[in-house]
Amino acid sequence: MVFTGKTKNLGVIGYPIKHSLSPVIQNTAIQEAGIDYAYIAMPIAPEDLEKAVIGLKALNFTGFNVTIPHKVNIMQYLDEIDEMAKLIGAVNTVHIKDGKLYGYNTDAIGFINPLLKENVEIKDKTAVILGAGGACRAVVCGLIKQGIKNIVLAVRNPAKAQLLANDFNDLVDIKVCDWHSEEFKQYLAQADLLVNTTPLGMEGNIDSKPPVDWESVKKSAFVYDIVYIPAETKFLQEAKEYGHKILNGERMLAEQGAAALHLWTDKDINVDIMVKTLHDYLNKNK
Repeated sequence: MVFTGKTKNLGVIGYPIKHSLSPVIQNTAIQEAGIDYAYIAMPIAPEDLEKAVIGLKALNFTGFNVTIPHKVNIMQYLDEIDEMAKLIGAVNTVHIKDGKLYGYNTDAIGFINPLLKENVEIKDKTAVILGAGGACRAVVCGLIKQGIKNIVLAVRNPAKAQLLANDFNDLVDIKVCDWHSEEFKQYLAQADLLVNTTPLGMEGNIDSKPPVDWESVKKSAFVYDIVYIPAETKFLQEAKEYGHKILNGERMLAEQGAAALHLWTDKDINVDIMVKTLHDYLNKNK
């Protein structure tokens, strides 16, 4: 890949950021599409966020992704925010166009597209979501957009989760339960889709998992863990042992990245090569 004075700049901001795999998959997709862009990771401390946004605009960046801890705070520095990003309450993609900053959130489409490609039915179905953190909001929004009928948030702290549920009460039948309760087992029996949005099971915490009684889970339920390191968490391993179809977060990461790249370039993006690149990279760097 040759960079020149005409090469347009893209990137991701966060703090820390050195763990980010976005440059790996984005630059692969850029090369595959034959477009003249370069994508880099940029560590921006929270106290430097405003200066960084002004600087990226001054440097004529085309756009940038936003990750922890800036997804909410970035919103105050943007000129316009997309409706989906407003509903989620966070921005993960910024497009700089004609001197203005436009905020989007591609996490919901990143979550949903892999399900659609697996031909998982969502409309009029029931989803049980484990956890109610930032990632959960994007998952809920994506499911609502696809016509989900019922959502249950199963969590350790029902009072906190209820605050999130209240934001979506007008859009879907959404309930909250303690995942240590008998009520949780009843909801598991109704679930068509079971999603883990917690960090339980991810690298550094691989021996942990949500307390799911697999005997209670409907046999036809599809099980999705948005964690992608490791490729199979204990949660997914158990689901597979009980005969469930499973999916990890690799494709979600690629899909949200592809959606951002399409926003910036208006080009069709090869998501499959992004997934393969991510998968191969993770396997080589276990």
